[in-house]
Amino acid sequence: MAQDPLEKAIFLVTGSNLTAEQKDRPLAYFLKSHIDRYGGADAAKCGIVVSDLWYLEEDGIDDCPVISVGGPGVNSLSQHFWRQLPIGLAVDNVLVIQLDITFEDLRASIWGMDHESTREAIQTFYEKGYLRRFLEAAWDETLEELETESQEQAEGD
Repeated sequence: MAQDPLEKAIFLVTGSNLTAEQKDRPLAYFLKSHIDRYGGADAAKCGIVVSDLWYLEEDGIDDCPVISVGGPGVNSLSQHFWRQLPIGLAVDNVLVIQLDITFEDLRASIWGMDHESTREAIQTFYEKGYLRRFLEAAWDETLEELETESQEQAEGD
């Protein structure tokens, strides 16, 4: 039986209005670049950036890990997640990271009250290790060795 090509993919979902496309899509690509780096030589371990409209209409991807980027006002998936996902981290009602901190549920929503706070939420998600732990749960393996190799390679460049 052929392996599902989306089995190890991580969907990164942004809003589809102009503001979200302009401001949040680059933040999703920031996460994608790190997901792809963590995936290493395995091309199936990748980030796929899509719009909220596409994601919500697509069949067969409900079980795929997903990270929604941008707030409920500009991203329909974040609006959908608002009442479903627990708040893993909130800072001064300005930035929010919604996720199951046990990573049993592989859905996350990351946003702020404006572009700058959304950017800060994305940076926090990455720097505090939430992305790494999310990927370890999604791929069912530790990324410490790969992370060390990537850091050594970056220092050598």
